[in-house]
Amino acid sequence: MRILVTGGVRSGKSTHAEALLGDEPATYVAPGPTPDAEADPDWAARITAHLARRPASWSTLETRDVATALREADLPILVDCLGTWLTALVDDAGAWEQDSDTVHQMVVARTDEVVDALRACDHDVVVVTNEVGLGIVPEHRSGRLFRDLLGIVNQRVAAACDEVHLVVAGRVLRL
Repeated sequence: MRILVTGGVRSGKSTHAEALLGDEPATYVAPGPTPDAEADPDWAARITAHLARRPASWSTLETRDVATALREADLPILVDCLGTWLTALVDDAGAWEQDSDTVHQMVVARTDEVVDALRACDHDVVVVTNEVGLGIVPEHRSGRLFRDLLGIVNQRVAAACDEVHLVVAGRVLRL
C-alpha cells in the first residue's frame, strides 16, 4: 500500500495518515527542520503533540534524506510532511534566491529519487503533504515558487501511489 494524504493546514491529514498504519510497529519520518522551541514555540508544541499521540511501538527518524529512509525501511513508514521536506531541501541548497529553472531542476531530480525509493519500498508507505492548490499563497516570488514546487512534488509522488486521500475538516475523500 502506498498512499498520499493531502489537505490543508489543520485539516486532520496527519491524524488520518497515522490511523492508516494503526498501532503496529512503524517508522515515522520527520523530514523537515527540527523546530527551535524558543524561536517557534507554536511549531514545537505541535511536534510535541504529534509525538505524544503516536503509538509507543513507532520509532521516529528525523532526516531530510527521505529517499534513503524509504530504501532502508524495515517497517511500514509514514513520511510527514513533503512541505517541510521541500522547505528544507530548498533552504539547504540556498535556492530561494536562485533562478526558478535551476531550482525546478534540482527539486525534480531529488523528488525523482524519493519516487524511485517509494516505488521500490517493500513496506506500506503513507506520505503526508499540504495541498497547495487550495491554499492561500503569498504573492511574492518565494511564495509562488514554493506553491509551484510543492505542486510538482505532490503530482510526482501521487503518480507513484496506489491511492490519494484528500482530508478536509477531518473528512476523507479518496481520489
